[in-house]
Amino acid sequence: MPNRKPLNLAPQWLNVLWQQLQPWRGLIILFLSLWLCMLIMPLRLPGLAIADIAPNWLLIWLISFSLNRPVVVAVIMGAAIGLIHDTLTIPQELTTSVPSHVWGMVLVSGLTALLQKQRYLREDFISVGVIVFGMTILAETAIAIQWSYTASNHDLGQIWTQQQRIAPISAIVSGLWAPVLHFPLTRLRIPQLDNHP
Repeated sequence: MPNRKPLNLAPQWLNVLWQQLQPWRGLIILFLSLWLCMLIMPLRLPGLAIADIAPNWLLIWLISFSLNRPVVVAVIMGAAIGLIHDTLTIPQELTTSVPSHVWGMVLVSGLTALLQKQRYLREDFISVGVIVFGMTILAETAIAIQWSYTASNHDLGQIWTQQQRIAPISAIVSGLWAPVLHFPLTRLRIPQLDNHP
């Protein structure tokens, strides 16, 4: 059987553009995946959520990003993702002091990058799920601590009861879905952000 050329259905201008974007492909795919995570954050699809708690896609994305990055880059991205998460979840009518996701995301991204730097973590299927599980509980606890400072005394019991319900379910669901997002993102090589060329 003779060797055939692969069928190219893309227009010529698209092929030329894709070749010109060679140095930036990784960043483009990285930010498109972030945009996709932002779009699916509010969705509660059947089989995707447990007790109306869906995976924290932005946290999964942040952990996947932080695993192969320097601590400073991971922390800066953690702050940005925390602000993005706030814009998606905090209602506009709340103008008083509201807890922010920034602190939890910065803590999670920094710890993940530090653990990887110390070589305590591997990047297999189970390790990624366990990392996301633990970091989700940490991020949810950071939010609960912030709520505790803004709440009155009679609300503290309700805050921590809700935290005990939300954190484990969110951690389980996020940990189970983490490999779906993590493994494609770890295959990206982004020289502008990676530890190594």
